[in-house]
Amino acid sequence: MILIALAALCVLSVPLTGGRLSRLADLRLRGLWLPVPALALQVVITVIAPSGDASLHDLAHIATYVLLGLFLWANRRLPGAPIMAAGTLSNGLAVLLNGGVMPAAASAQRIIGMHLGSGFQNSAHLPHPVLLWLGDIIPWPGPLPNVLSIGDLFIFAGTLVLLHRTCRAGAPGPTLSRGEQPEPSAG
Repeated sequence: MILIALAALCVLSVPLTGGRLSRLADLRLRGLWLPVPALALQVVITVIAPSGDASLHDLAHIATYVLLGLFLWANRRLPGAPIMAAGTLSNGLAVLLNGGVMPAAASAQRIIGMHLGSGFQNSAHLPHPVLLWLGDIIPWPGPLPNVLSIGDLFIFAGTLVLLHRTCRAGAPGPTLSRGEQPEPSAG
């Protein structure tokens, strides 16, 4: 839930700093269909059907990072995309090397009072985690308690760069990829 709240704060920061969210309509995103199944898979394995075949859940979780990585690669020339990609790669690597689960620090979970239920957990304390420092190690206490990773921070930083560079007054037009020509103006 905190991730959604942080994303909303990123968006709200644009008009508060004089930017116009309407400029986002000028972005030409490629592979826009890629994050849709990634998000759907995340919801299915963590909310709708967390119990089931653990191996299938682990593979689905890894697949979400592959889909997001492909989306970010397709949009790598956009402002902030390389920063978001670094965060996604960091998270994806931790998930992959830990068999489909993001390793979480027990101390961080304890600080926020996190108690995990049964079924698949996309983030969990593991007995012998690989690259725990890339895992969910940052406690976020308060009304929306959660544990964040360094990768999450990079993703939000990249999101802020994308939003503010795209939406500020006097921002250049949408990024053209190699070989594309600007559309003729209607005037």
